[in-house]
Formats: sequence, C-alpha cells, structure tokens
Amino acid sequence: MDEIEIPSYFLCPISLEIMKDPVTLSTGITYDRESIEKWLFSQKNNTCPATKQVLLDSELAPNIILRRFIQSWCILHAPEGVERLPTPKAPISKSQLLKLFKDAEAPNMQMKCLQRLRSIASQNETNKRCMETAGTADFLASLIVKKTTEASSAEVSEDVIELRRASDEALSLLYHLQLSGSGLKSLLENNIEFIESLTSVMQSGNYDSRVYAVMLLKSMFEVDDLKQPINLRPEFFFELVDILNDQISQAASKATLKVLISVCPWGRNRIKAVEAGAVPLLIDLLLDSSDKRATELMLMALDLLCHCAEGRAELLNHSAGLAIVSKKILRVSSTANESGIRILHSISKFSATPGVLQEMLQIGAVTKLCVVFQVFDRGLKTKERAREILKLHARAWRNSSCIPTHLLSLYPS
Repeated sequence: MDEIEIPSYFLCPISLEIMKDPVTLSTGITYDRESIEKWLFSQKNNTCPATKQVLLDSELAPNIILRRFIQSWCILHAPEGVERLPTPKAPISKSQLLKLFKDAEAPNMQMKCLQRLRSIASQNETNKRCMETAGTADFLASLIVKKTTEASSAEVSEDVIELRRASDEALSLLYHLQLSGSGLKSLLENNIEFIESLTSVMQSGNYDSRVYAVMLLKSMFEVDDLKQPINLRPEFFFELVDILNDQISQAASKATLKVLISVCPWGRNRIKAVEAGAVPLLIDLLLDSSDKRATELMLMALDLLCHCAEGRAELLNHSAGLAIVSKKILRVSSTANESGIRILHSISKFSATPGVLQEMLQIGAVTKLCVVFQVFDRGLKTKERAREILKLHARAWRNSSCIPTHLLSLYPS
C-alpha cells in the first residue's frame, strides 16, 4: 500500500494516515474520528488542529460522502493489496442509553446492562461523552450506593459477593468513563452518600476497586475547589491510611495523598486524619521515599496536619519526625523546602519546649534554617519563615556549638 498514491484528502491531517471514520468539526476540517477524539478528549485541547480556531462545541459530524469515496477507492485498489475499510458503528444515542438504564432496574439484568455499557464506552470517545450527557455517571453512582448499602446488610455470603460484583463493575466503568470536570463536580455536589459508598469500597473492595475508588475521589476533589468543608466520617480517613499503608501502587498512593491534602484544610478533618494514624505513617513513608513528587505530597500533607495540636504532638512523638522533615529540606525541591519550613515553623511557634529546641539543634534543623536564611533570595516566604524561627529562639540557639561558625556570623539579629 506504500507504493500506491493515496489522494491527499483521504488522509487525516493529524496522523497523515488514511481515514477509517472521517468526521468534520465545526470549522469544516475533516479528521479521522480516533485521531481527533484523542486530540480533543484525551489531550484536552479545545482548538481545531489545522486552523487553530477555538471550538465552541466538540460535535463530530460523520462525513458520510467522504467515507464512501474512501471505501470505494479501497475496493478499487483491492487487487493491489488495499484492505476494504468496514463501515464504522454509529455513536450511541441517548434513547438507547436510557433504555439500558431502565432495563437495569431488574436485578437479573444489571450485570448484562453494565457489560453492555462497558462495550459501548470502549468503542470511541464520542460514546463516552454521549454517555456522560445522558446521565450515565449518576446512574452508576446510584447503583454503587445501592449495592454497597445492600452488601453491608446482607447476611448470606453468596449475596454479598454478587452485590459487590455489581458494585465493582459499576465503579470500574465509572472510572474509565473519564468524566469531564463538570461531570466530576456534579458527581461530588450534594452526594455524601456516594463518598460513603466509596469509603466502603476502599474498606472491603478488591484490589482494582480500591484503586478506582481513591483515584475517582482524587479527580472529584481536584475539580471542586472545596470552598465548603465536607463532613467526612472517621472511617474515610482510616481507609485512606490503610491504602497508603498497603502501598498498592505509586499512582494509588499519590492519589490518596492528594485526597488527604484536599480535605485537610479544615480542622475537623485534620483531627480525624491524625486520629486515623496519618502522621506516623507519613513519617515512616518519608524515611523510605525516593520519589520526588511523592515526597512533596507527603510533606504537604504533614504540613496541613501540623496545623493542629494533635498533629504536632504526633510528629514530635515519632523518634524520626523532626529529623526526616529537616533532612528533606534543600534535598528535594522548592515545594518540599516550603512545606518542610512550614512544618518547622508550626513546631517552633506552638510546640517549642526546651526539649524540642534542643532536638532541633542536635539533628541539624537549626543549621538548615541558617542555610535557608543565607542562600534564599530576599522576600521569599520560605526565607522569611526561616528568619522568624531563628529570631524566635535566638536565645536558645545563637551561641550553640552545634551551628557552624560561618553560619553563626550570619544569624539574624
């Protein structure tokens, strides 16, 4: 086929390959469906690749005439080894989806309907967007809530297994739909029951379902800035800590850390996270962490938890708490530096007993603060916090033999 001259208007402008399913954007440019869906949905672009125009809508209109020309050309050149292109399946319609939702009301039809929905979603991105518009996310979320609730009260083990199977299938499909920002935000708003169901999945679900649950929570919290606190149950934080402790995968661990960071700006949630054992676990994970982003997220989470007295107490009760925070400063990134200094600032401002101050000297935390004060640019918040800590405890630290002489001479007055 490489030796055959293919008409240029048969080629997709993105992939430069012959189009199997030509579709036209609102700009009038035609692309192969798979290529333009990847550009618009997977890569999250909002422009026409050829004209660079911003798209007011992402509707993909099938170019049936061009498709027939391409198929006829393929048939004509079949003796030369060109394969005939099959007629692509039409995108799913809203009425077809609504019928599936209706059929799924019968318990004996639910798994069959879920499998049919999975098949539809796997065909192309257009189907996924149509499914979202038709309310598939709400349907799946409601089903997950219903099945997890029934499973928690079921007495027969076979019934529990079947209920969890349906819940796991619905959750897997919901995660792989890759909902838009508005879809994720809608899923979160006024849906505390759904979050509680995801908590149950994290507690008793299989390996994949636990990952899908925390990844979905991460995506939901990321698109919603959570200006209003969510009243989360203590079990939610215990399950997050368990997933972190189990180290299921790097992606799951980072997603869990991001969820913690999203929900812990509020005092009640911080205390619940501390009571669930988040602080000592984060310290233990930091001791073995070599991944830059994971280290940043752990320090960010610890910083938030140290905003409450309970979190600071847990950090100080851990034999390696102050030491590992100090060690990570100036070794990872500017983000890690900022979080580490903020943690030391919280400790030195609110929990600075004579013993704590002496420990900070012995582990080199004060020396790190002096280096930060010396090398960071003037006006940076990190430098100013380091200066504030050093000034706050100058009487205890200024003349210490633990600080190198060349740094003592620069000690802030």
